[in-house]
Amino acid sequence: MVAALIVAVLGIVIVLGVRGCEVSRRNNSLKDYNNNVASLIERSDGTSGRLFSDLARAQSTGDAASVQTQINQERVDADSQLAHAKRLNVPDEVKTAQQYVLLALRLRQDGIAGTAQYIQPALADATNQDAIDHIAAEMARFYASDVVYKSYALPELAGALHRAGIRVGGTGGEQMNAGQFLPDVGWLTPAYVASQLQGGSATNPNAKPASGIHGHRMDQCSIGSTTLPNGGSATLPASPPPTFTCKFTNDGQNREKNVIVRVTVSGTSISGQTVVPNTTPGAPSTATITLGSAPRAGTYTVTAAVEKVPGETVTTHNSQTYQVTFQ
Repeated sequence: MVAALIVAVLGIVIVLGVRGCEVSRRNNSLKDYNNNVASLIERSDGTSGRLFSDLARAQSTGDAASVQTQINQERVDADSQLAHAKRLNVPDEVKTAQQYVLLALRLRQDGIAGTAQYIQPALADATNQDAIDHIAAEMARFYASDVVYKSYALPELAGALHRAGIRVGGTGGEQMNAGQFLPDVGWLTPAYVASQLQGGSATNPNAKPASGIHGHRMDQCSIGSTTLPNGGSATLPASPPPTFTCKFTNDGQNREKNVIVRVTVSGTSISGQTVVPNTTPGAPSTATITLGSAPRAGTYTVTAAVEKVPGETVTTHNSQTYQVTFQ
């Protein structure tokens, strides 16, 4: 009788041990998948940063063929990211999330390819409305990719982690990459695309900057109620992706159009940018910039900068840097 009881107890222990191992393997597989997706989206966000930097510099380079070559390189990167996503080990619990991830990355790949196709005629001829319209349509693919990823892929993935009893977010929880490919919804309108590619002058994209001093001074940035001291340090939550409120001043003698304000995180491809349509000499302006994804826990050098405008010769006061510990 005692022997039979011992055998029964041992059997239960073995079954529980096997089940525990299965749960552990399943949970590790889900965590690995989440980390792989976060890494892929971080790479995709980096591709976005390079793409929109190319577009921001397109008018000033004067070499449409070179710009197209650069954008084609971003397309190659997007091809690689989509191919990598297709090779992921996908647990059954997140197969639906995987379909959304693949769709989001495919939309980004197609959007970059379309932008490369029409960038030369858009830059070569300010009156080529067809090319401008096509690029705005490609921007809609980027917007759709953000909707698919944020509104469908992430909830599916978070739900699978929760159902498995895996903590999401906060200290010690699984971190999810929110991602953001399209930096500004203004890109969805042809007029905005034309202003970005043609330096704010659809009628004369080759116009020289007005005489006098051009430029801006970065004054201060904050995240929520925390003001970041220039050259100083701060400790902030990493998730959700931080939103920076940056105040800067036009300290030149000219009105400026389509001023780009950008925030970058050292050692990563994480960044964010926005475009301020107009600034006035001597007047302050405010830019709100959300990082494309949440940084991993650690200490980074964060740089907030007002990018150089046409005619600007002194840029030493365009930026501020902060040592930020993200938790």
